[in-house]
Amino acid sequence: MKRQLTALLAAMLVVLSLLGASVLAADSPNPASGTAETETDQQLDTDQTKEEAAQESSAEEQATGEEAAEETEEEQLPEEYVPDPLGYISFENLERRLRENNLTLLALEENIQAIEVIDYDQMYETLRQNLNSIASAQWMMTLYGMGETPEAKALEQSYDALRETFDAIKEGDLQKDNEDVLWQLRTAQNQIVMAGESLYIAIMEMEQNARSLDRSLEALDRSLEELELRYELGQISSQTLKQTQASRTSLLSSKQTLDSNIQNYKMQLELMSGGELKGTIELGELPKLTNEQLSSMNLEEDLAAAKEASYDLYVAKQELDDAQDNARGQAELYGNREDRYEVQVANHQWQAAQYNYDATVQNFEISFRTLYLQVKDFKQVLDAAKTALAVEQDNYAVSQLKYEQGNLSKNDLLEAEDKVKEAQETVDGAENDLFSAYHTYRWAADYGILN
Repeated sequence: MKRQLTALLAAMLVVLSLLGASVLAADSPNPASGTAETETDQQLDTDQTKEEAAQESSAEEQATGEEAAEETEEEQLPEEYVPDPLGYISFENLERRLRENNLTLLALEENIQAIEVIDYDQMYETLRQNLNSIASAQWMMTLYGMGETPEAKALEQSYDALRETFDAIKEGDLQKDNEDVLWQLRTAQNQIVMAGESLYIAIMEMEQNARSLDRSLEALDRSLEELELRYELGQISSQTLKQTQASRTSLLSSKQTLDSNIQNYKMQLELMSGGELKGTIELGELPKLTNEQLSSMNLEEDLAAAKEASYDLYVAKQELDDAQDNARGQAELYGNREDRYEVQVANHQWQAAQYNYDATVQNFEISFRTLYLQVKDFKQVLDAAKTALAVEQDNYAVSQLKYEQGNLSKNDLLEAEDKVKEAQETVDGAENDLFSAYHTYRWAADYGILN
């Protein structure tokens, strides 16, 4: 008997050590099954044969679908990737550089891969064997009168925990939960990429503002040169000259502050894309939108796709479903008695969740529709800016002809030229605004991300 108890304790230690390992390690050694099984676990083995056949068929279908999806993705990839020169980054390559070099994105990708490599069939089998091993140990402990010991209680708790995970895999709940986690992680990745692209566009706008300030400084310098000459001739007071000089000092200070901000923003972009932190990276021009891209926008169809792709709306719907399930559970628990306060509380919580969900959907829809209208508005602003540019170009041509005929001063000609540059800057700014609005709209339509 002493030798039998010793063997029993040794078997228990082996089982407990196996339970200490993570059940998610699908390639871990399988524990040895006990020689005896409870009736429940014998049924578990019987059901497993049917489950394996169904799961193998499902796995084959899933593998076929994944292969088809991979082929489709390969077809959609660009034919040739042209890397950016050192110290330069293009908008077309920005997303790729972010996904290859951004540490946060890489960490999220590793978490995604950690979930995707899970073999649920192998995990299911490992759990089944562990459950049978625990059941065998429990049977032996009961046989030797140790069913109420702390060790037996620990085995019971371990069995319940593993059985919960086992049932979750069997019912597909664990797989669904992990799919939700993957969705959340990929949304987080897309938000980082979107933030990097928004930063890129912001830097482009700041550099355009810097060029406008440079032009204003050049025009102010010409005015100062003329005022200084007029001051020497006694035509203006020193106060007028000093006021203009003060204006130049203020404008120069604004330019220096803007240059500093541009450098800081560039360092952030370099950090996000894996570049050297100098704040000197050169940005390429933003892509030009085509009329085909703008005409392809369909508000209702794109809105429906955006709502389907939105993780935030999905979470809001899950919260509503949970509140509904809770209300139904409380009603069943208390025999559908409406006078029970527990039932009333659950019903109020369900109604509150319904209101919250409806508000979330409404806010999503109005934000999306606002994006659509912004694109349309920026398009008409761009068209108007192009018309104004054409007018200024015609005016400059007339001024140039007058200057050549000796009927216009050099400064007046330069002022006409400044108006052309200013009109061109307005067009450039309108193009950037239109691209930014359209790009944000596409993120919303394709991925359900509004910010």
